[in-house]
Amino acid sequence: MSYRRNDWHAKHKRSLTRGEKAADVLRNGMGSWRFVGAFVLFMAGWAAANIWGEFTWDPYPFILLNLFLSMLAGLQGAILLIAAKRQDAVAAAMSRHDFETDTAAKAEIEQLLAINREQLKLIRQLGEERHRTLDPPHP
Repeated sequence: MSYRRNDWHAKHKRSLTRGEKAADVLRNGMGSWRFVGAFVLFMAGWAAANIWGEFTWDPYPFILLNLFLSMLAGLQGAILLIAAKRQDAVAAAMSRHDFETDTAAKAEIEQLLAINREQLKLIRQLGEERHRTLDPPHP
C-alpha cells in the first residue's frame, strides 16, 4: 500500500513543471522563520541606512521601500496561490487514491465475510452430522 503511494509521489514530482517547482520552493522559503528574520533585518537595515547614512536614497517615510513591499506582496500572493492550487490538486489525487483503496478493501472484506459465512454454515452442518452419527435416535 505505501509502496504504491510512494510511487505516486515520485511520479507526481517528476511531472511538475519548472514553475510549479519554483512556487513550491518559494512557498517553503517564504513560510519560514529564517525568511521572516531576514526580512525584518533587511527592513531595519534599509531604515537605518536611510535615516543615519551618509547617502540616503529613500528618506523617511520610505516611499521606495513601500513600493517594493507592495510589489513583493503582489508576487507573494500569486506564488502562494499557485502553490496552494497545486497542493489542492495533490490532495484531490490522494483522496481519489484513498477512495479507490478503500473500495477495493471493502470488496475484499465482503468476499472474506462471504467465505466466513460459508465456513460457518459448513461447520454447523458438520456438527449436526456428527450429532446424528454419534447420537443415533433412541427407539
